[in-house]
Amino acid sequence: MSTELPPVAPEVLAEAVENLTARLRKKLDAATEGCAAGAVLDADGTVTLRFGEDALVTLRPGPAGTITTADQATCSCLLAPRCLHRAAALGAAPLADSPPEPAAEPEPARATATGPDDPADPSAAAAAPTGSTETAESAASVGTTGPAPALTAAQLRAAGALWHVAAEALSAGVTAGGAVVQAELLRAAHTARLAGLVRAEAAALRVVRGLRAAREHRAGQRLGDLTGAFRELLHLAGLLASGAADPALTGTARRAYASGGSLQVYGLCREPVLSATGYGGVVTHLLVPDGTPYSVSDVRPGGLARARGAGSASVALGGATLDHAGLARGGLRIVGATVSPDGRLGAGRGVRATPLPGLAWTEQPASRLFARPAADAVAELLADPEGAESALLGCDVTVVGAVGEHLLVRESRPDAPLLRLLPAHPHPELAHTENLRRIASYPGLQLRVLGRPDLDRTATLRPLAVGPVPGAEHTLRLPEELLGRADLGYDRLQGAHFPQGTGAPVPVPAAEGPDPLADSPLWRVRRLLETGVAGGRRAVAEAARGTESLAGASYGPLRRAGLTAAADLAAALAAEADRRPRDVFGRLADPSPDGYAWAWLAAATHLAAAERCLIAASWAASPSAVPVSGR
Repeated sequence: MSTELPPVAPEVLAEAVENLTARLRKKLDAATEGCAAGAVLDADGTVTLRFGEDALVTLRPGPAGTITTADQATCSCLLAPRCLHRAAALGAAPLADSPPEPAAEPEPARATATGPDDPADPSAAAAAPTGSTETAESAASVGTTGPAPALTAAQLRAAGALWHVAAEALSAGVTAGGAVVQAELLRAAHTARLAGLVRAEAAALRVVRGLRAAREHRAGQRLGDLTGAFRELLHLAGLLASGAADPALTGTARRAYASGGSLQVYGLCREPVLSATGYGGVVTHLLVPDGTPYSVSDVRPGGLARARGAGSASVALGGATLDHAGLARGGLRIVGATVSPDGRLGAGRGVRATPLPGLAWTEQPASRLFARPAADAVAELLADPEGAESALLGCDVTVVGAVGEHLLVRESRPDAPLLRLLPAHPHPELAHTENLRRIASYPGLQLRVLGRPDLDRTATLRPLAVGPVPGAEHTLRLPEELLGRADLGYDRLQGAHFPQGTGAPVPVPAAEGPDPLADSPLWRVRRLLETGVAGGRRAVAEAARGTESLAGASYGPLRRAGLTAAADLAAALAAEADRRPRDVFGRLADPSPDGYAWAWLAAATHLAAAERCLIAASWAASPSAVPVSGR
C-alpha cells in the first residue's frame, strides 16, 4: 500500500518550480510521474521519498497535516533547495485547500466572511455533476456589503497576469499542461489572492486540479468539467483585467456573518457531504416560516467515515440538544443567530437555541416547495446562477422505471416531461444509489421528491429526500418517526415502506427518448472547445484543416438549425487557432495567445448560454416539443 503524500500549499509548489533551471524544468514531468509510489511514512509523521542513492526528499507537514512553508520540504542533494527531486516530490502531492473556518464565528460586530476554500459550504455539495462536493474553493463568496470599491492597480495587474497565464495554459492544453504550466497558474493564482482576487484564485485552482486529473486519467474525470473551469477562469480574469467589471467579482476571503436576530427554523432533510479532498460531513437544510432557506453544516477532515457518521452527530449550534437526524425532522428557536450571505447559520458565542416540534412537508412552509411546477423553479434558478448551486426543488412524480443509469419519473401535471433522477452522490457506501434502485422496482409509485436540479443536464434532478404524496393510494408508507420523509443519503428504504400490490399501469419507454442537449447540433461546438482543452491550440488548428470545410459540412447543421451565431463563433475560433503569422525570418510575428483565448471564450460563453436555454426547455415540455433537429 503506497503512502499518501501530505497536501502542499499552492505557493510552495509554485516557488519550487520557479527556482528550477530551464534544463531541469524540461525533466520535471518525467521526474514527478510515479515518484510517490516509493514514499515512506515515518513514525513522527514525516514522509520521505528516495531519488537514486544520493537524494532523499523529506516532507514534514505542519500540525494541520499540510506543507505550508518551503522549509518543510528538504532534499539531501547538493542542488537543494533548487533541485529537481524536491520540486518533483511537491508536484506529486495533492494541492492543499485553505483551512476550513472555525466552528465558532466572531460576534456580528466583528464579522468577517469565511474563506472560499471552506469545504463546509453547503453549496459545494451541489457543484459537482457527480454529486460530490467540488474542492472547497468552489464555494467562494461574492457577496459584499455596502458600495463596492473600485479595483486597485495591484488587482488590475494581478488579473492581467492571471489572464495571460490562463491563456497560455489554454493554448497548451492538457497534453502540454504539465507541472511547469500548472506552477505558473499557481503562482498567478497566489498573486491574485494576495491582491484580494479570491474568486479568480479559486477558479485558477480548479483549472490546475482539472489539468492534473486529466493528465493522470483519474476515474470520474470529465473533460467537460475542465472546459467549464477554463471558461470561468478566463471570464473572471478577462473582466477583472479590463477594469470594467463589477468589483464584487473579486470575491471575499471570508464569508461575512451578520446578525440574524431571532429565528424559528424547521428541518427539511439531511445531505451527506463527501469531498474529493478528504472532507466529509453533513448539511441539514432548513426553512423559516416565510420560506427563506437556511442550513447547518458539519464538515471536517475524515472522508467517507465522517460523512456517514455525521448524519447522527450532535448539532453544534447554541447548545442545542438535537442531532442532525433530529433537526432534519424537527426545528429550533434561535436567539442571537448569525447568518452568512448564503444562509448558513453560525455557532457564535452569543447564539442560543432550543428545540421545536417539526413540521411535515404537507404543512407550511415546506409545502410551498411543491406548490408550483418544476419548470418555473428551474427557469428562476437559471436566471440567477449564483443562487442555483444550493437551491432545492420539490415536485410530485410518478415512477416510470429505470433506463440505463437513470430512474425515469414523470411530474404529476399535464404535459409534463420525463425527468431523470440521478444519485446525489454515487458512492456505493452511501444510500443514494441503493434507494433509487429500490424505488425503480415499483413502477407507478407516486412520490414527493425534494432534490437539487442538475443544471448541466436536461431535465435531471438529484433527489435528497422522498416522501408520500398526500391523498395518493400507491405511495410510500413511512413510519411515524420519519415524519413523512426519508433522507436518501442516510435512511435506507425497506420493503415495508412501499405499498403492497400492483400500482397503476405506467407505460415504460424502451429508451429515454431524445435528449435536446445531446441531440442538438451544438455538440459540434462543444467538441471543438473540448478539443482545444485536450490538445491545445494546435489541435483546434488541425481540426480546421480537416476534409470538411468550415462553411460546409462542419457548421452547416448549426446554420440550418438557426444557430448561426454558434457557427460563426466556432469558425472564428478555428480560424484564429490556425493564424500563425511569421516574419521574413520565419519567426512568429504575434506569439501572444490572447486572440485565441478571446475567440475560445466567446464560443464557450455562447455555448453555455445556448445550453441553458435547452435545459430550461427540457423541464417545461415533453421531449417531442423541444427542437433537436439539425445534427
